[in-house]
Amino acid sequence: MQNLQNFRDYYEILGVPKEATSEEIKKVYRRLARQYHPDLNPGNKAAEEKFKDIGEAYEILSDPAKRAQYDQFSRYWQQKGFANKSTPKGKTWDNRSNGRSSNQEVDPSQFADFESFINQVIGVGGRKDNSNTSTGSDPFRTPKSRVEYTVPPTQPRPARRDIEARLTLPLEKAYQGGNERIRLEDGRSLEVTMPPGMVTGQTIRLRNQGISGGDLYLKITVEPHPLFKLEGANILCQVPVTPSEAVLGGQVEAPTLDGPVKMIIPPGVRSGQRFRLANKGYPTENEKRGDQLVEIQIVTPKKISPEEKELYEKLRQIETFKPRADLLG
Repeated sequence: MQNLQNFRDYYEILGVPKEATSEEIKKVYRRLARQYHPDLNPGNKAAEEKFKDIGEAYEILSDPAKRAQYDQFSRYWQQKGFANKSTPKGKTWDNRSNGRSSNQEVDPSQFADFESFINQVIGVGGRKDNSNTSTGSDPFRTPKSRVEYTVPPTQPRPARRDIEARLTLPLEKAYQGGNERIRLEDGRSLEVTMPPGMVTGQTIRLRNQGISGGDLYLKITVEPHPLFKLEGANILCQVPVTPSEAVLGGQVEAPTLDGPVKMIIPPGVRSGQRFRLANKGYPTENEKRGDQLVEIQIVTPKKISPEEKELYEKLRQIETFKPRADLLG
């Protein structure tokens, strides 16, 4: 038996037996059409081809007359072999199959191949060029469709919209800037390159990271720091000193965002007195830096050694400084 060129078994494509009722075929078609619909499989060429195949199969098997002629052609091919011309010229065939009948008569032997049969008798375009076939259209949308629209139409693309997110940073990170990986509420993970010297309320714009090509705006919040406090472009820092350091003066270490630095305090410094460390403050937009303000805090020890206590006792006996003299008159 010769093979039938380009023959397509529509029952096999839909996965139904040849005895399937119209309702069964309809039910299977609707399920497959939803599964392989191009709107639900964007860019999937295999699904697109499958969708065309099941649409073509349903076009034939859902119409009793077309199905009867298709069944007649299939039986002829299976019994005689394709291109077998033994059938007498002009002989017609009984168009009955599984209780289906057609008023049209067809001689399967007159067709050179399956495509000719489909094109001329059934009226469904051949698939030599998929871009120009009637089955290449969406069977859900064709006026010939006998099923309701069960696959939701393509939703309109959401309008371009900007969105805002909040990003809280420690002061050191806000000062240094650099790369930071963030996770948004919608689950996306982004790596953001941040400028140095960010402040609370500042906004960073990320192009095309919003909705449908919109922008994402990151609103910055800088966490309070236990040592440093921003005052404009200046940074305030309190530095504790001992009573002896305050009286005698000398060199002390002060913390900065760049690390500790040494500074000289004069003798007799007062608690609350401020000193300025030039260019150790916060970066500004013009690529300059503010200053760091060091505020002296004189602190006294809660516990001292016996030797220290002895020296403080001796100092109290000989000291000449009387801080309450003006209060007593």
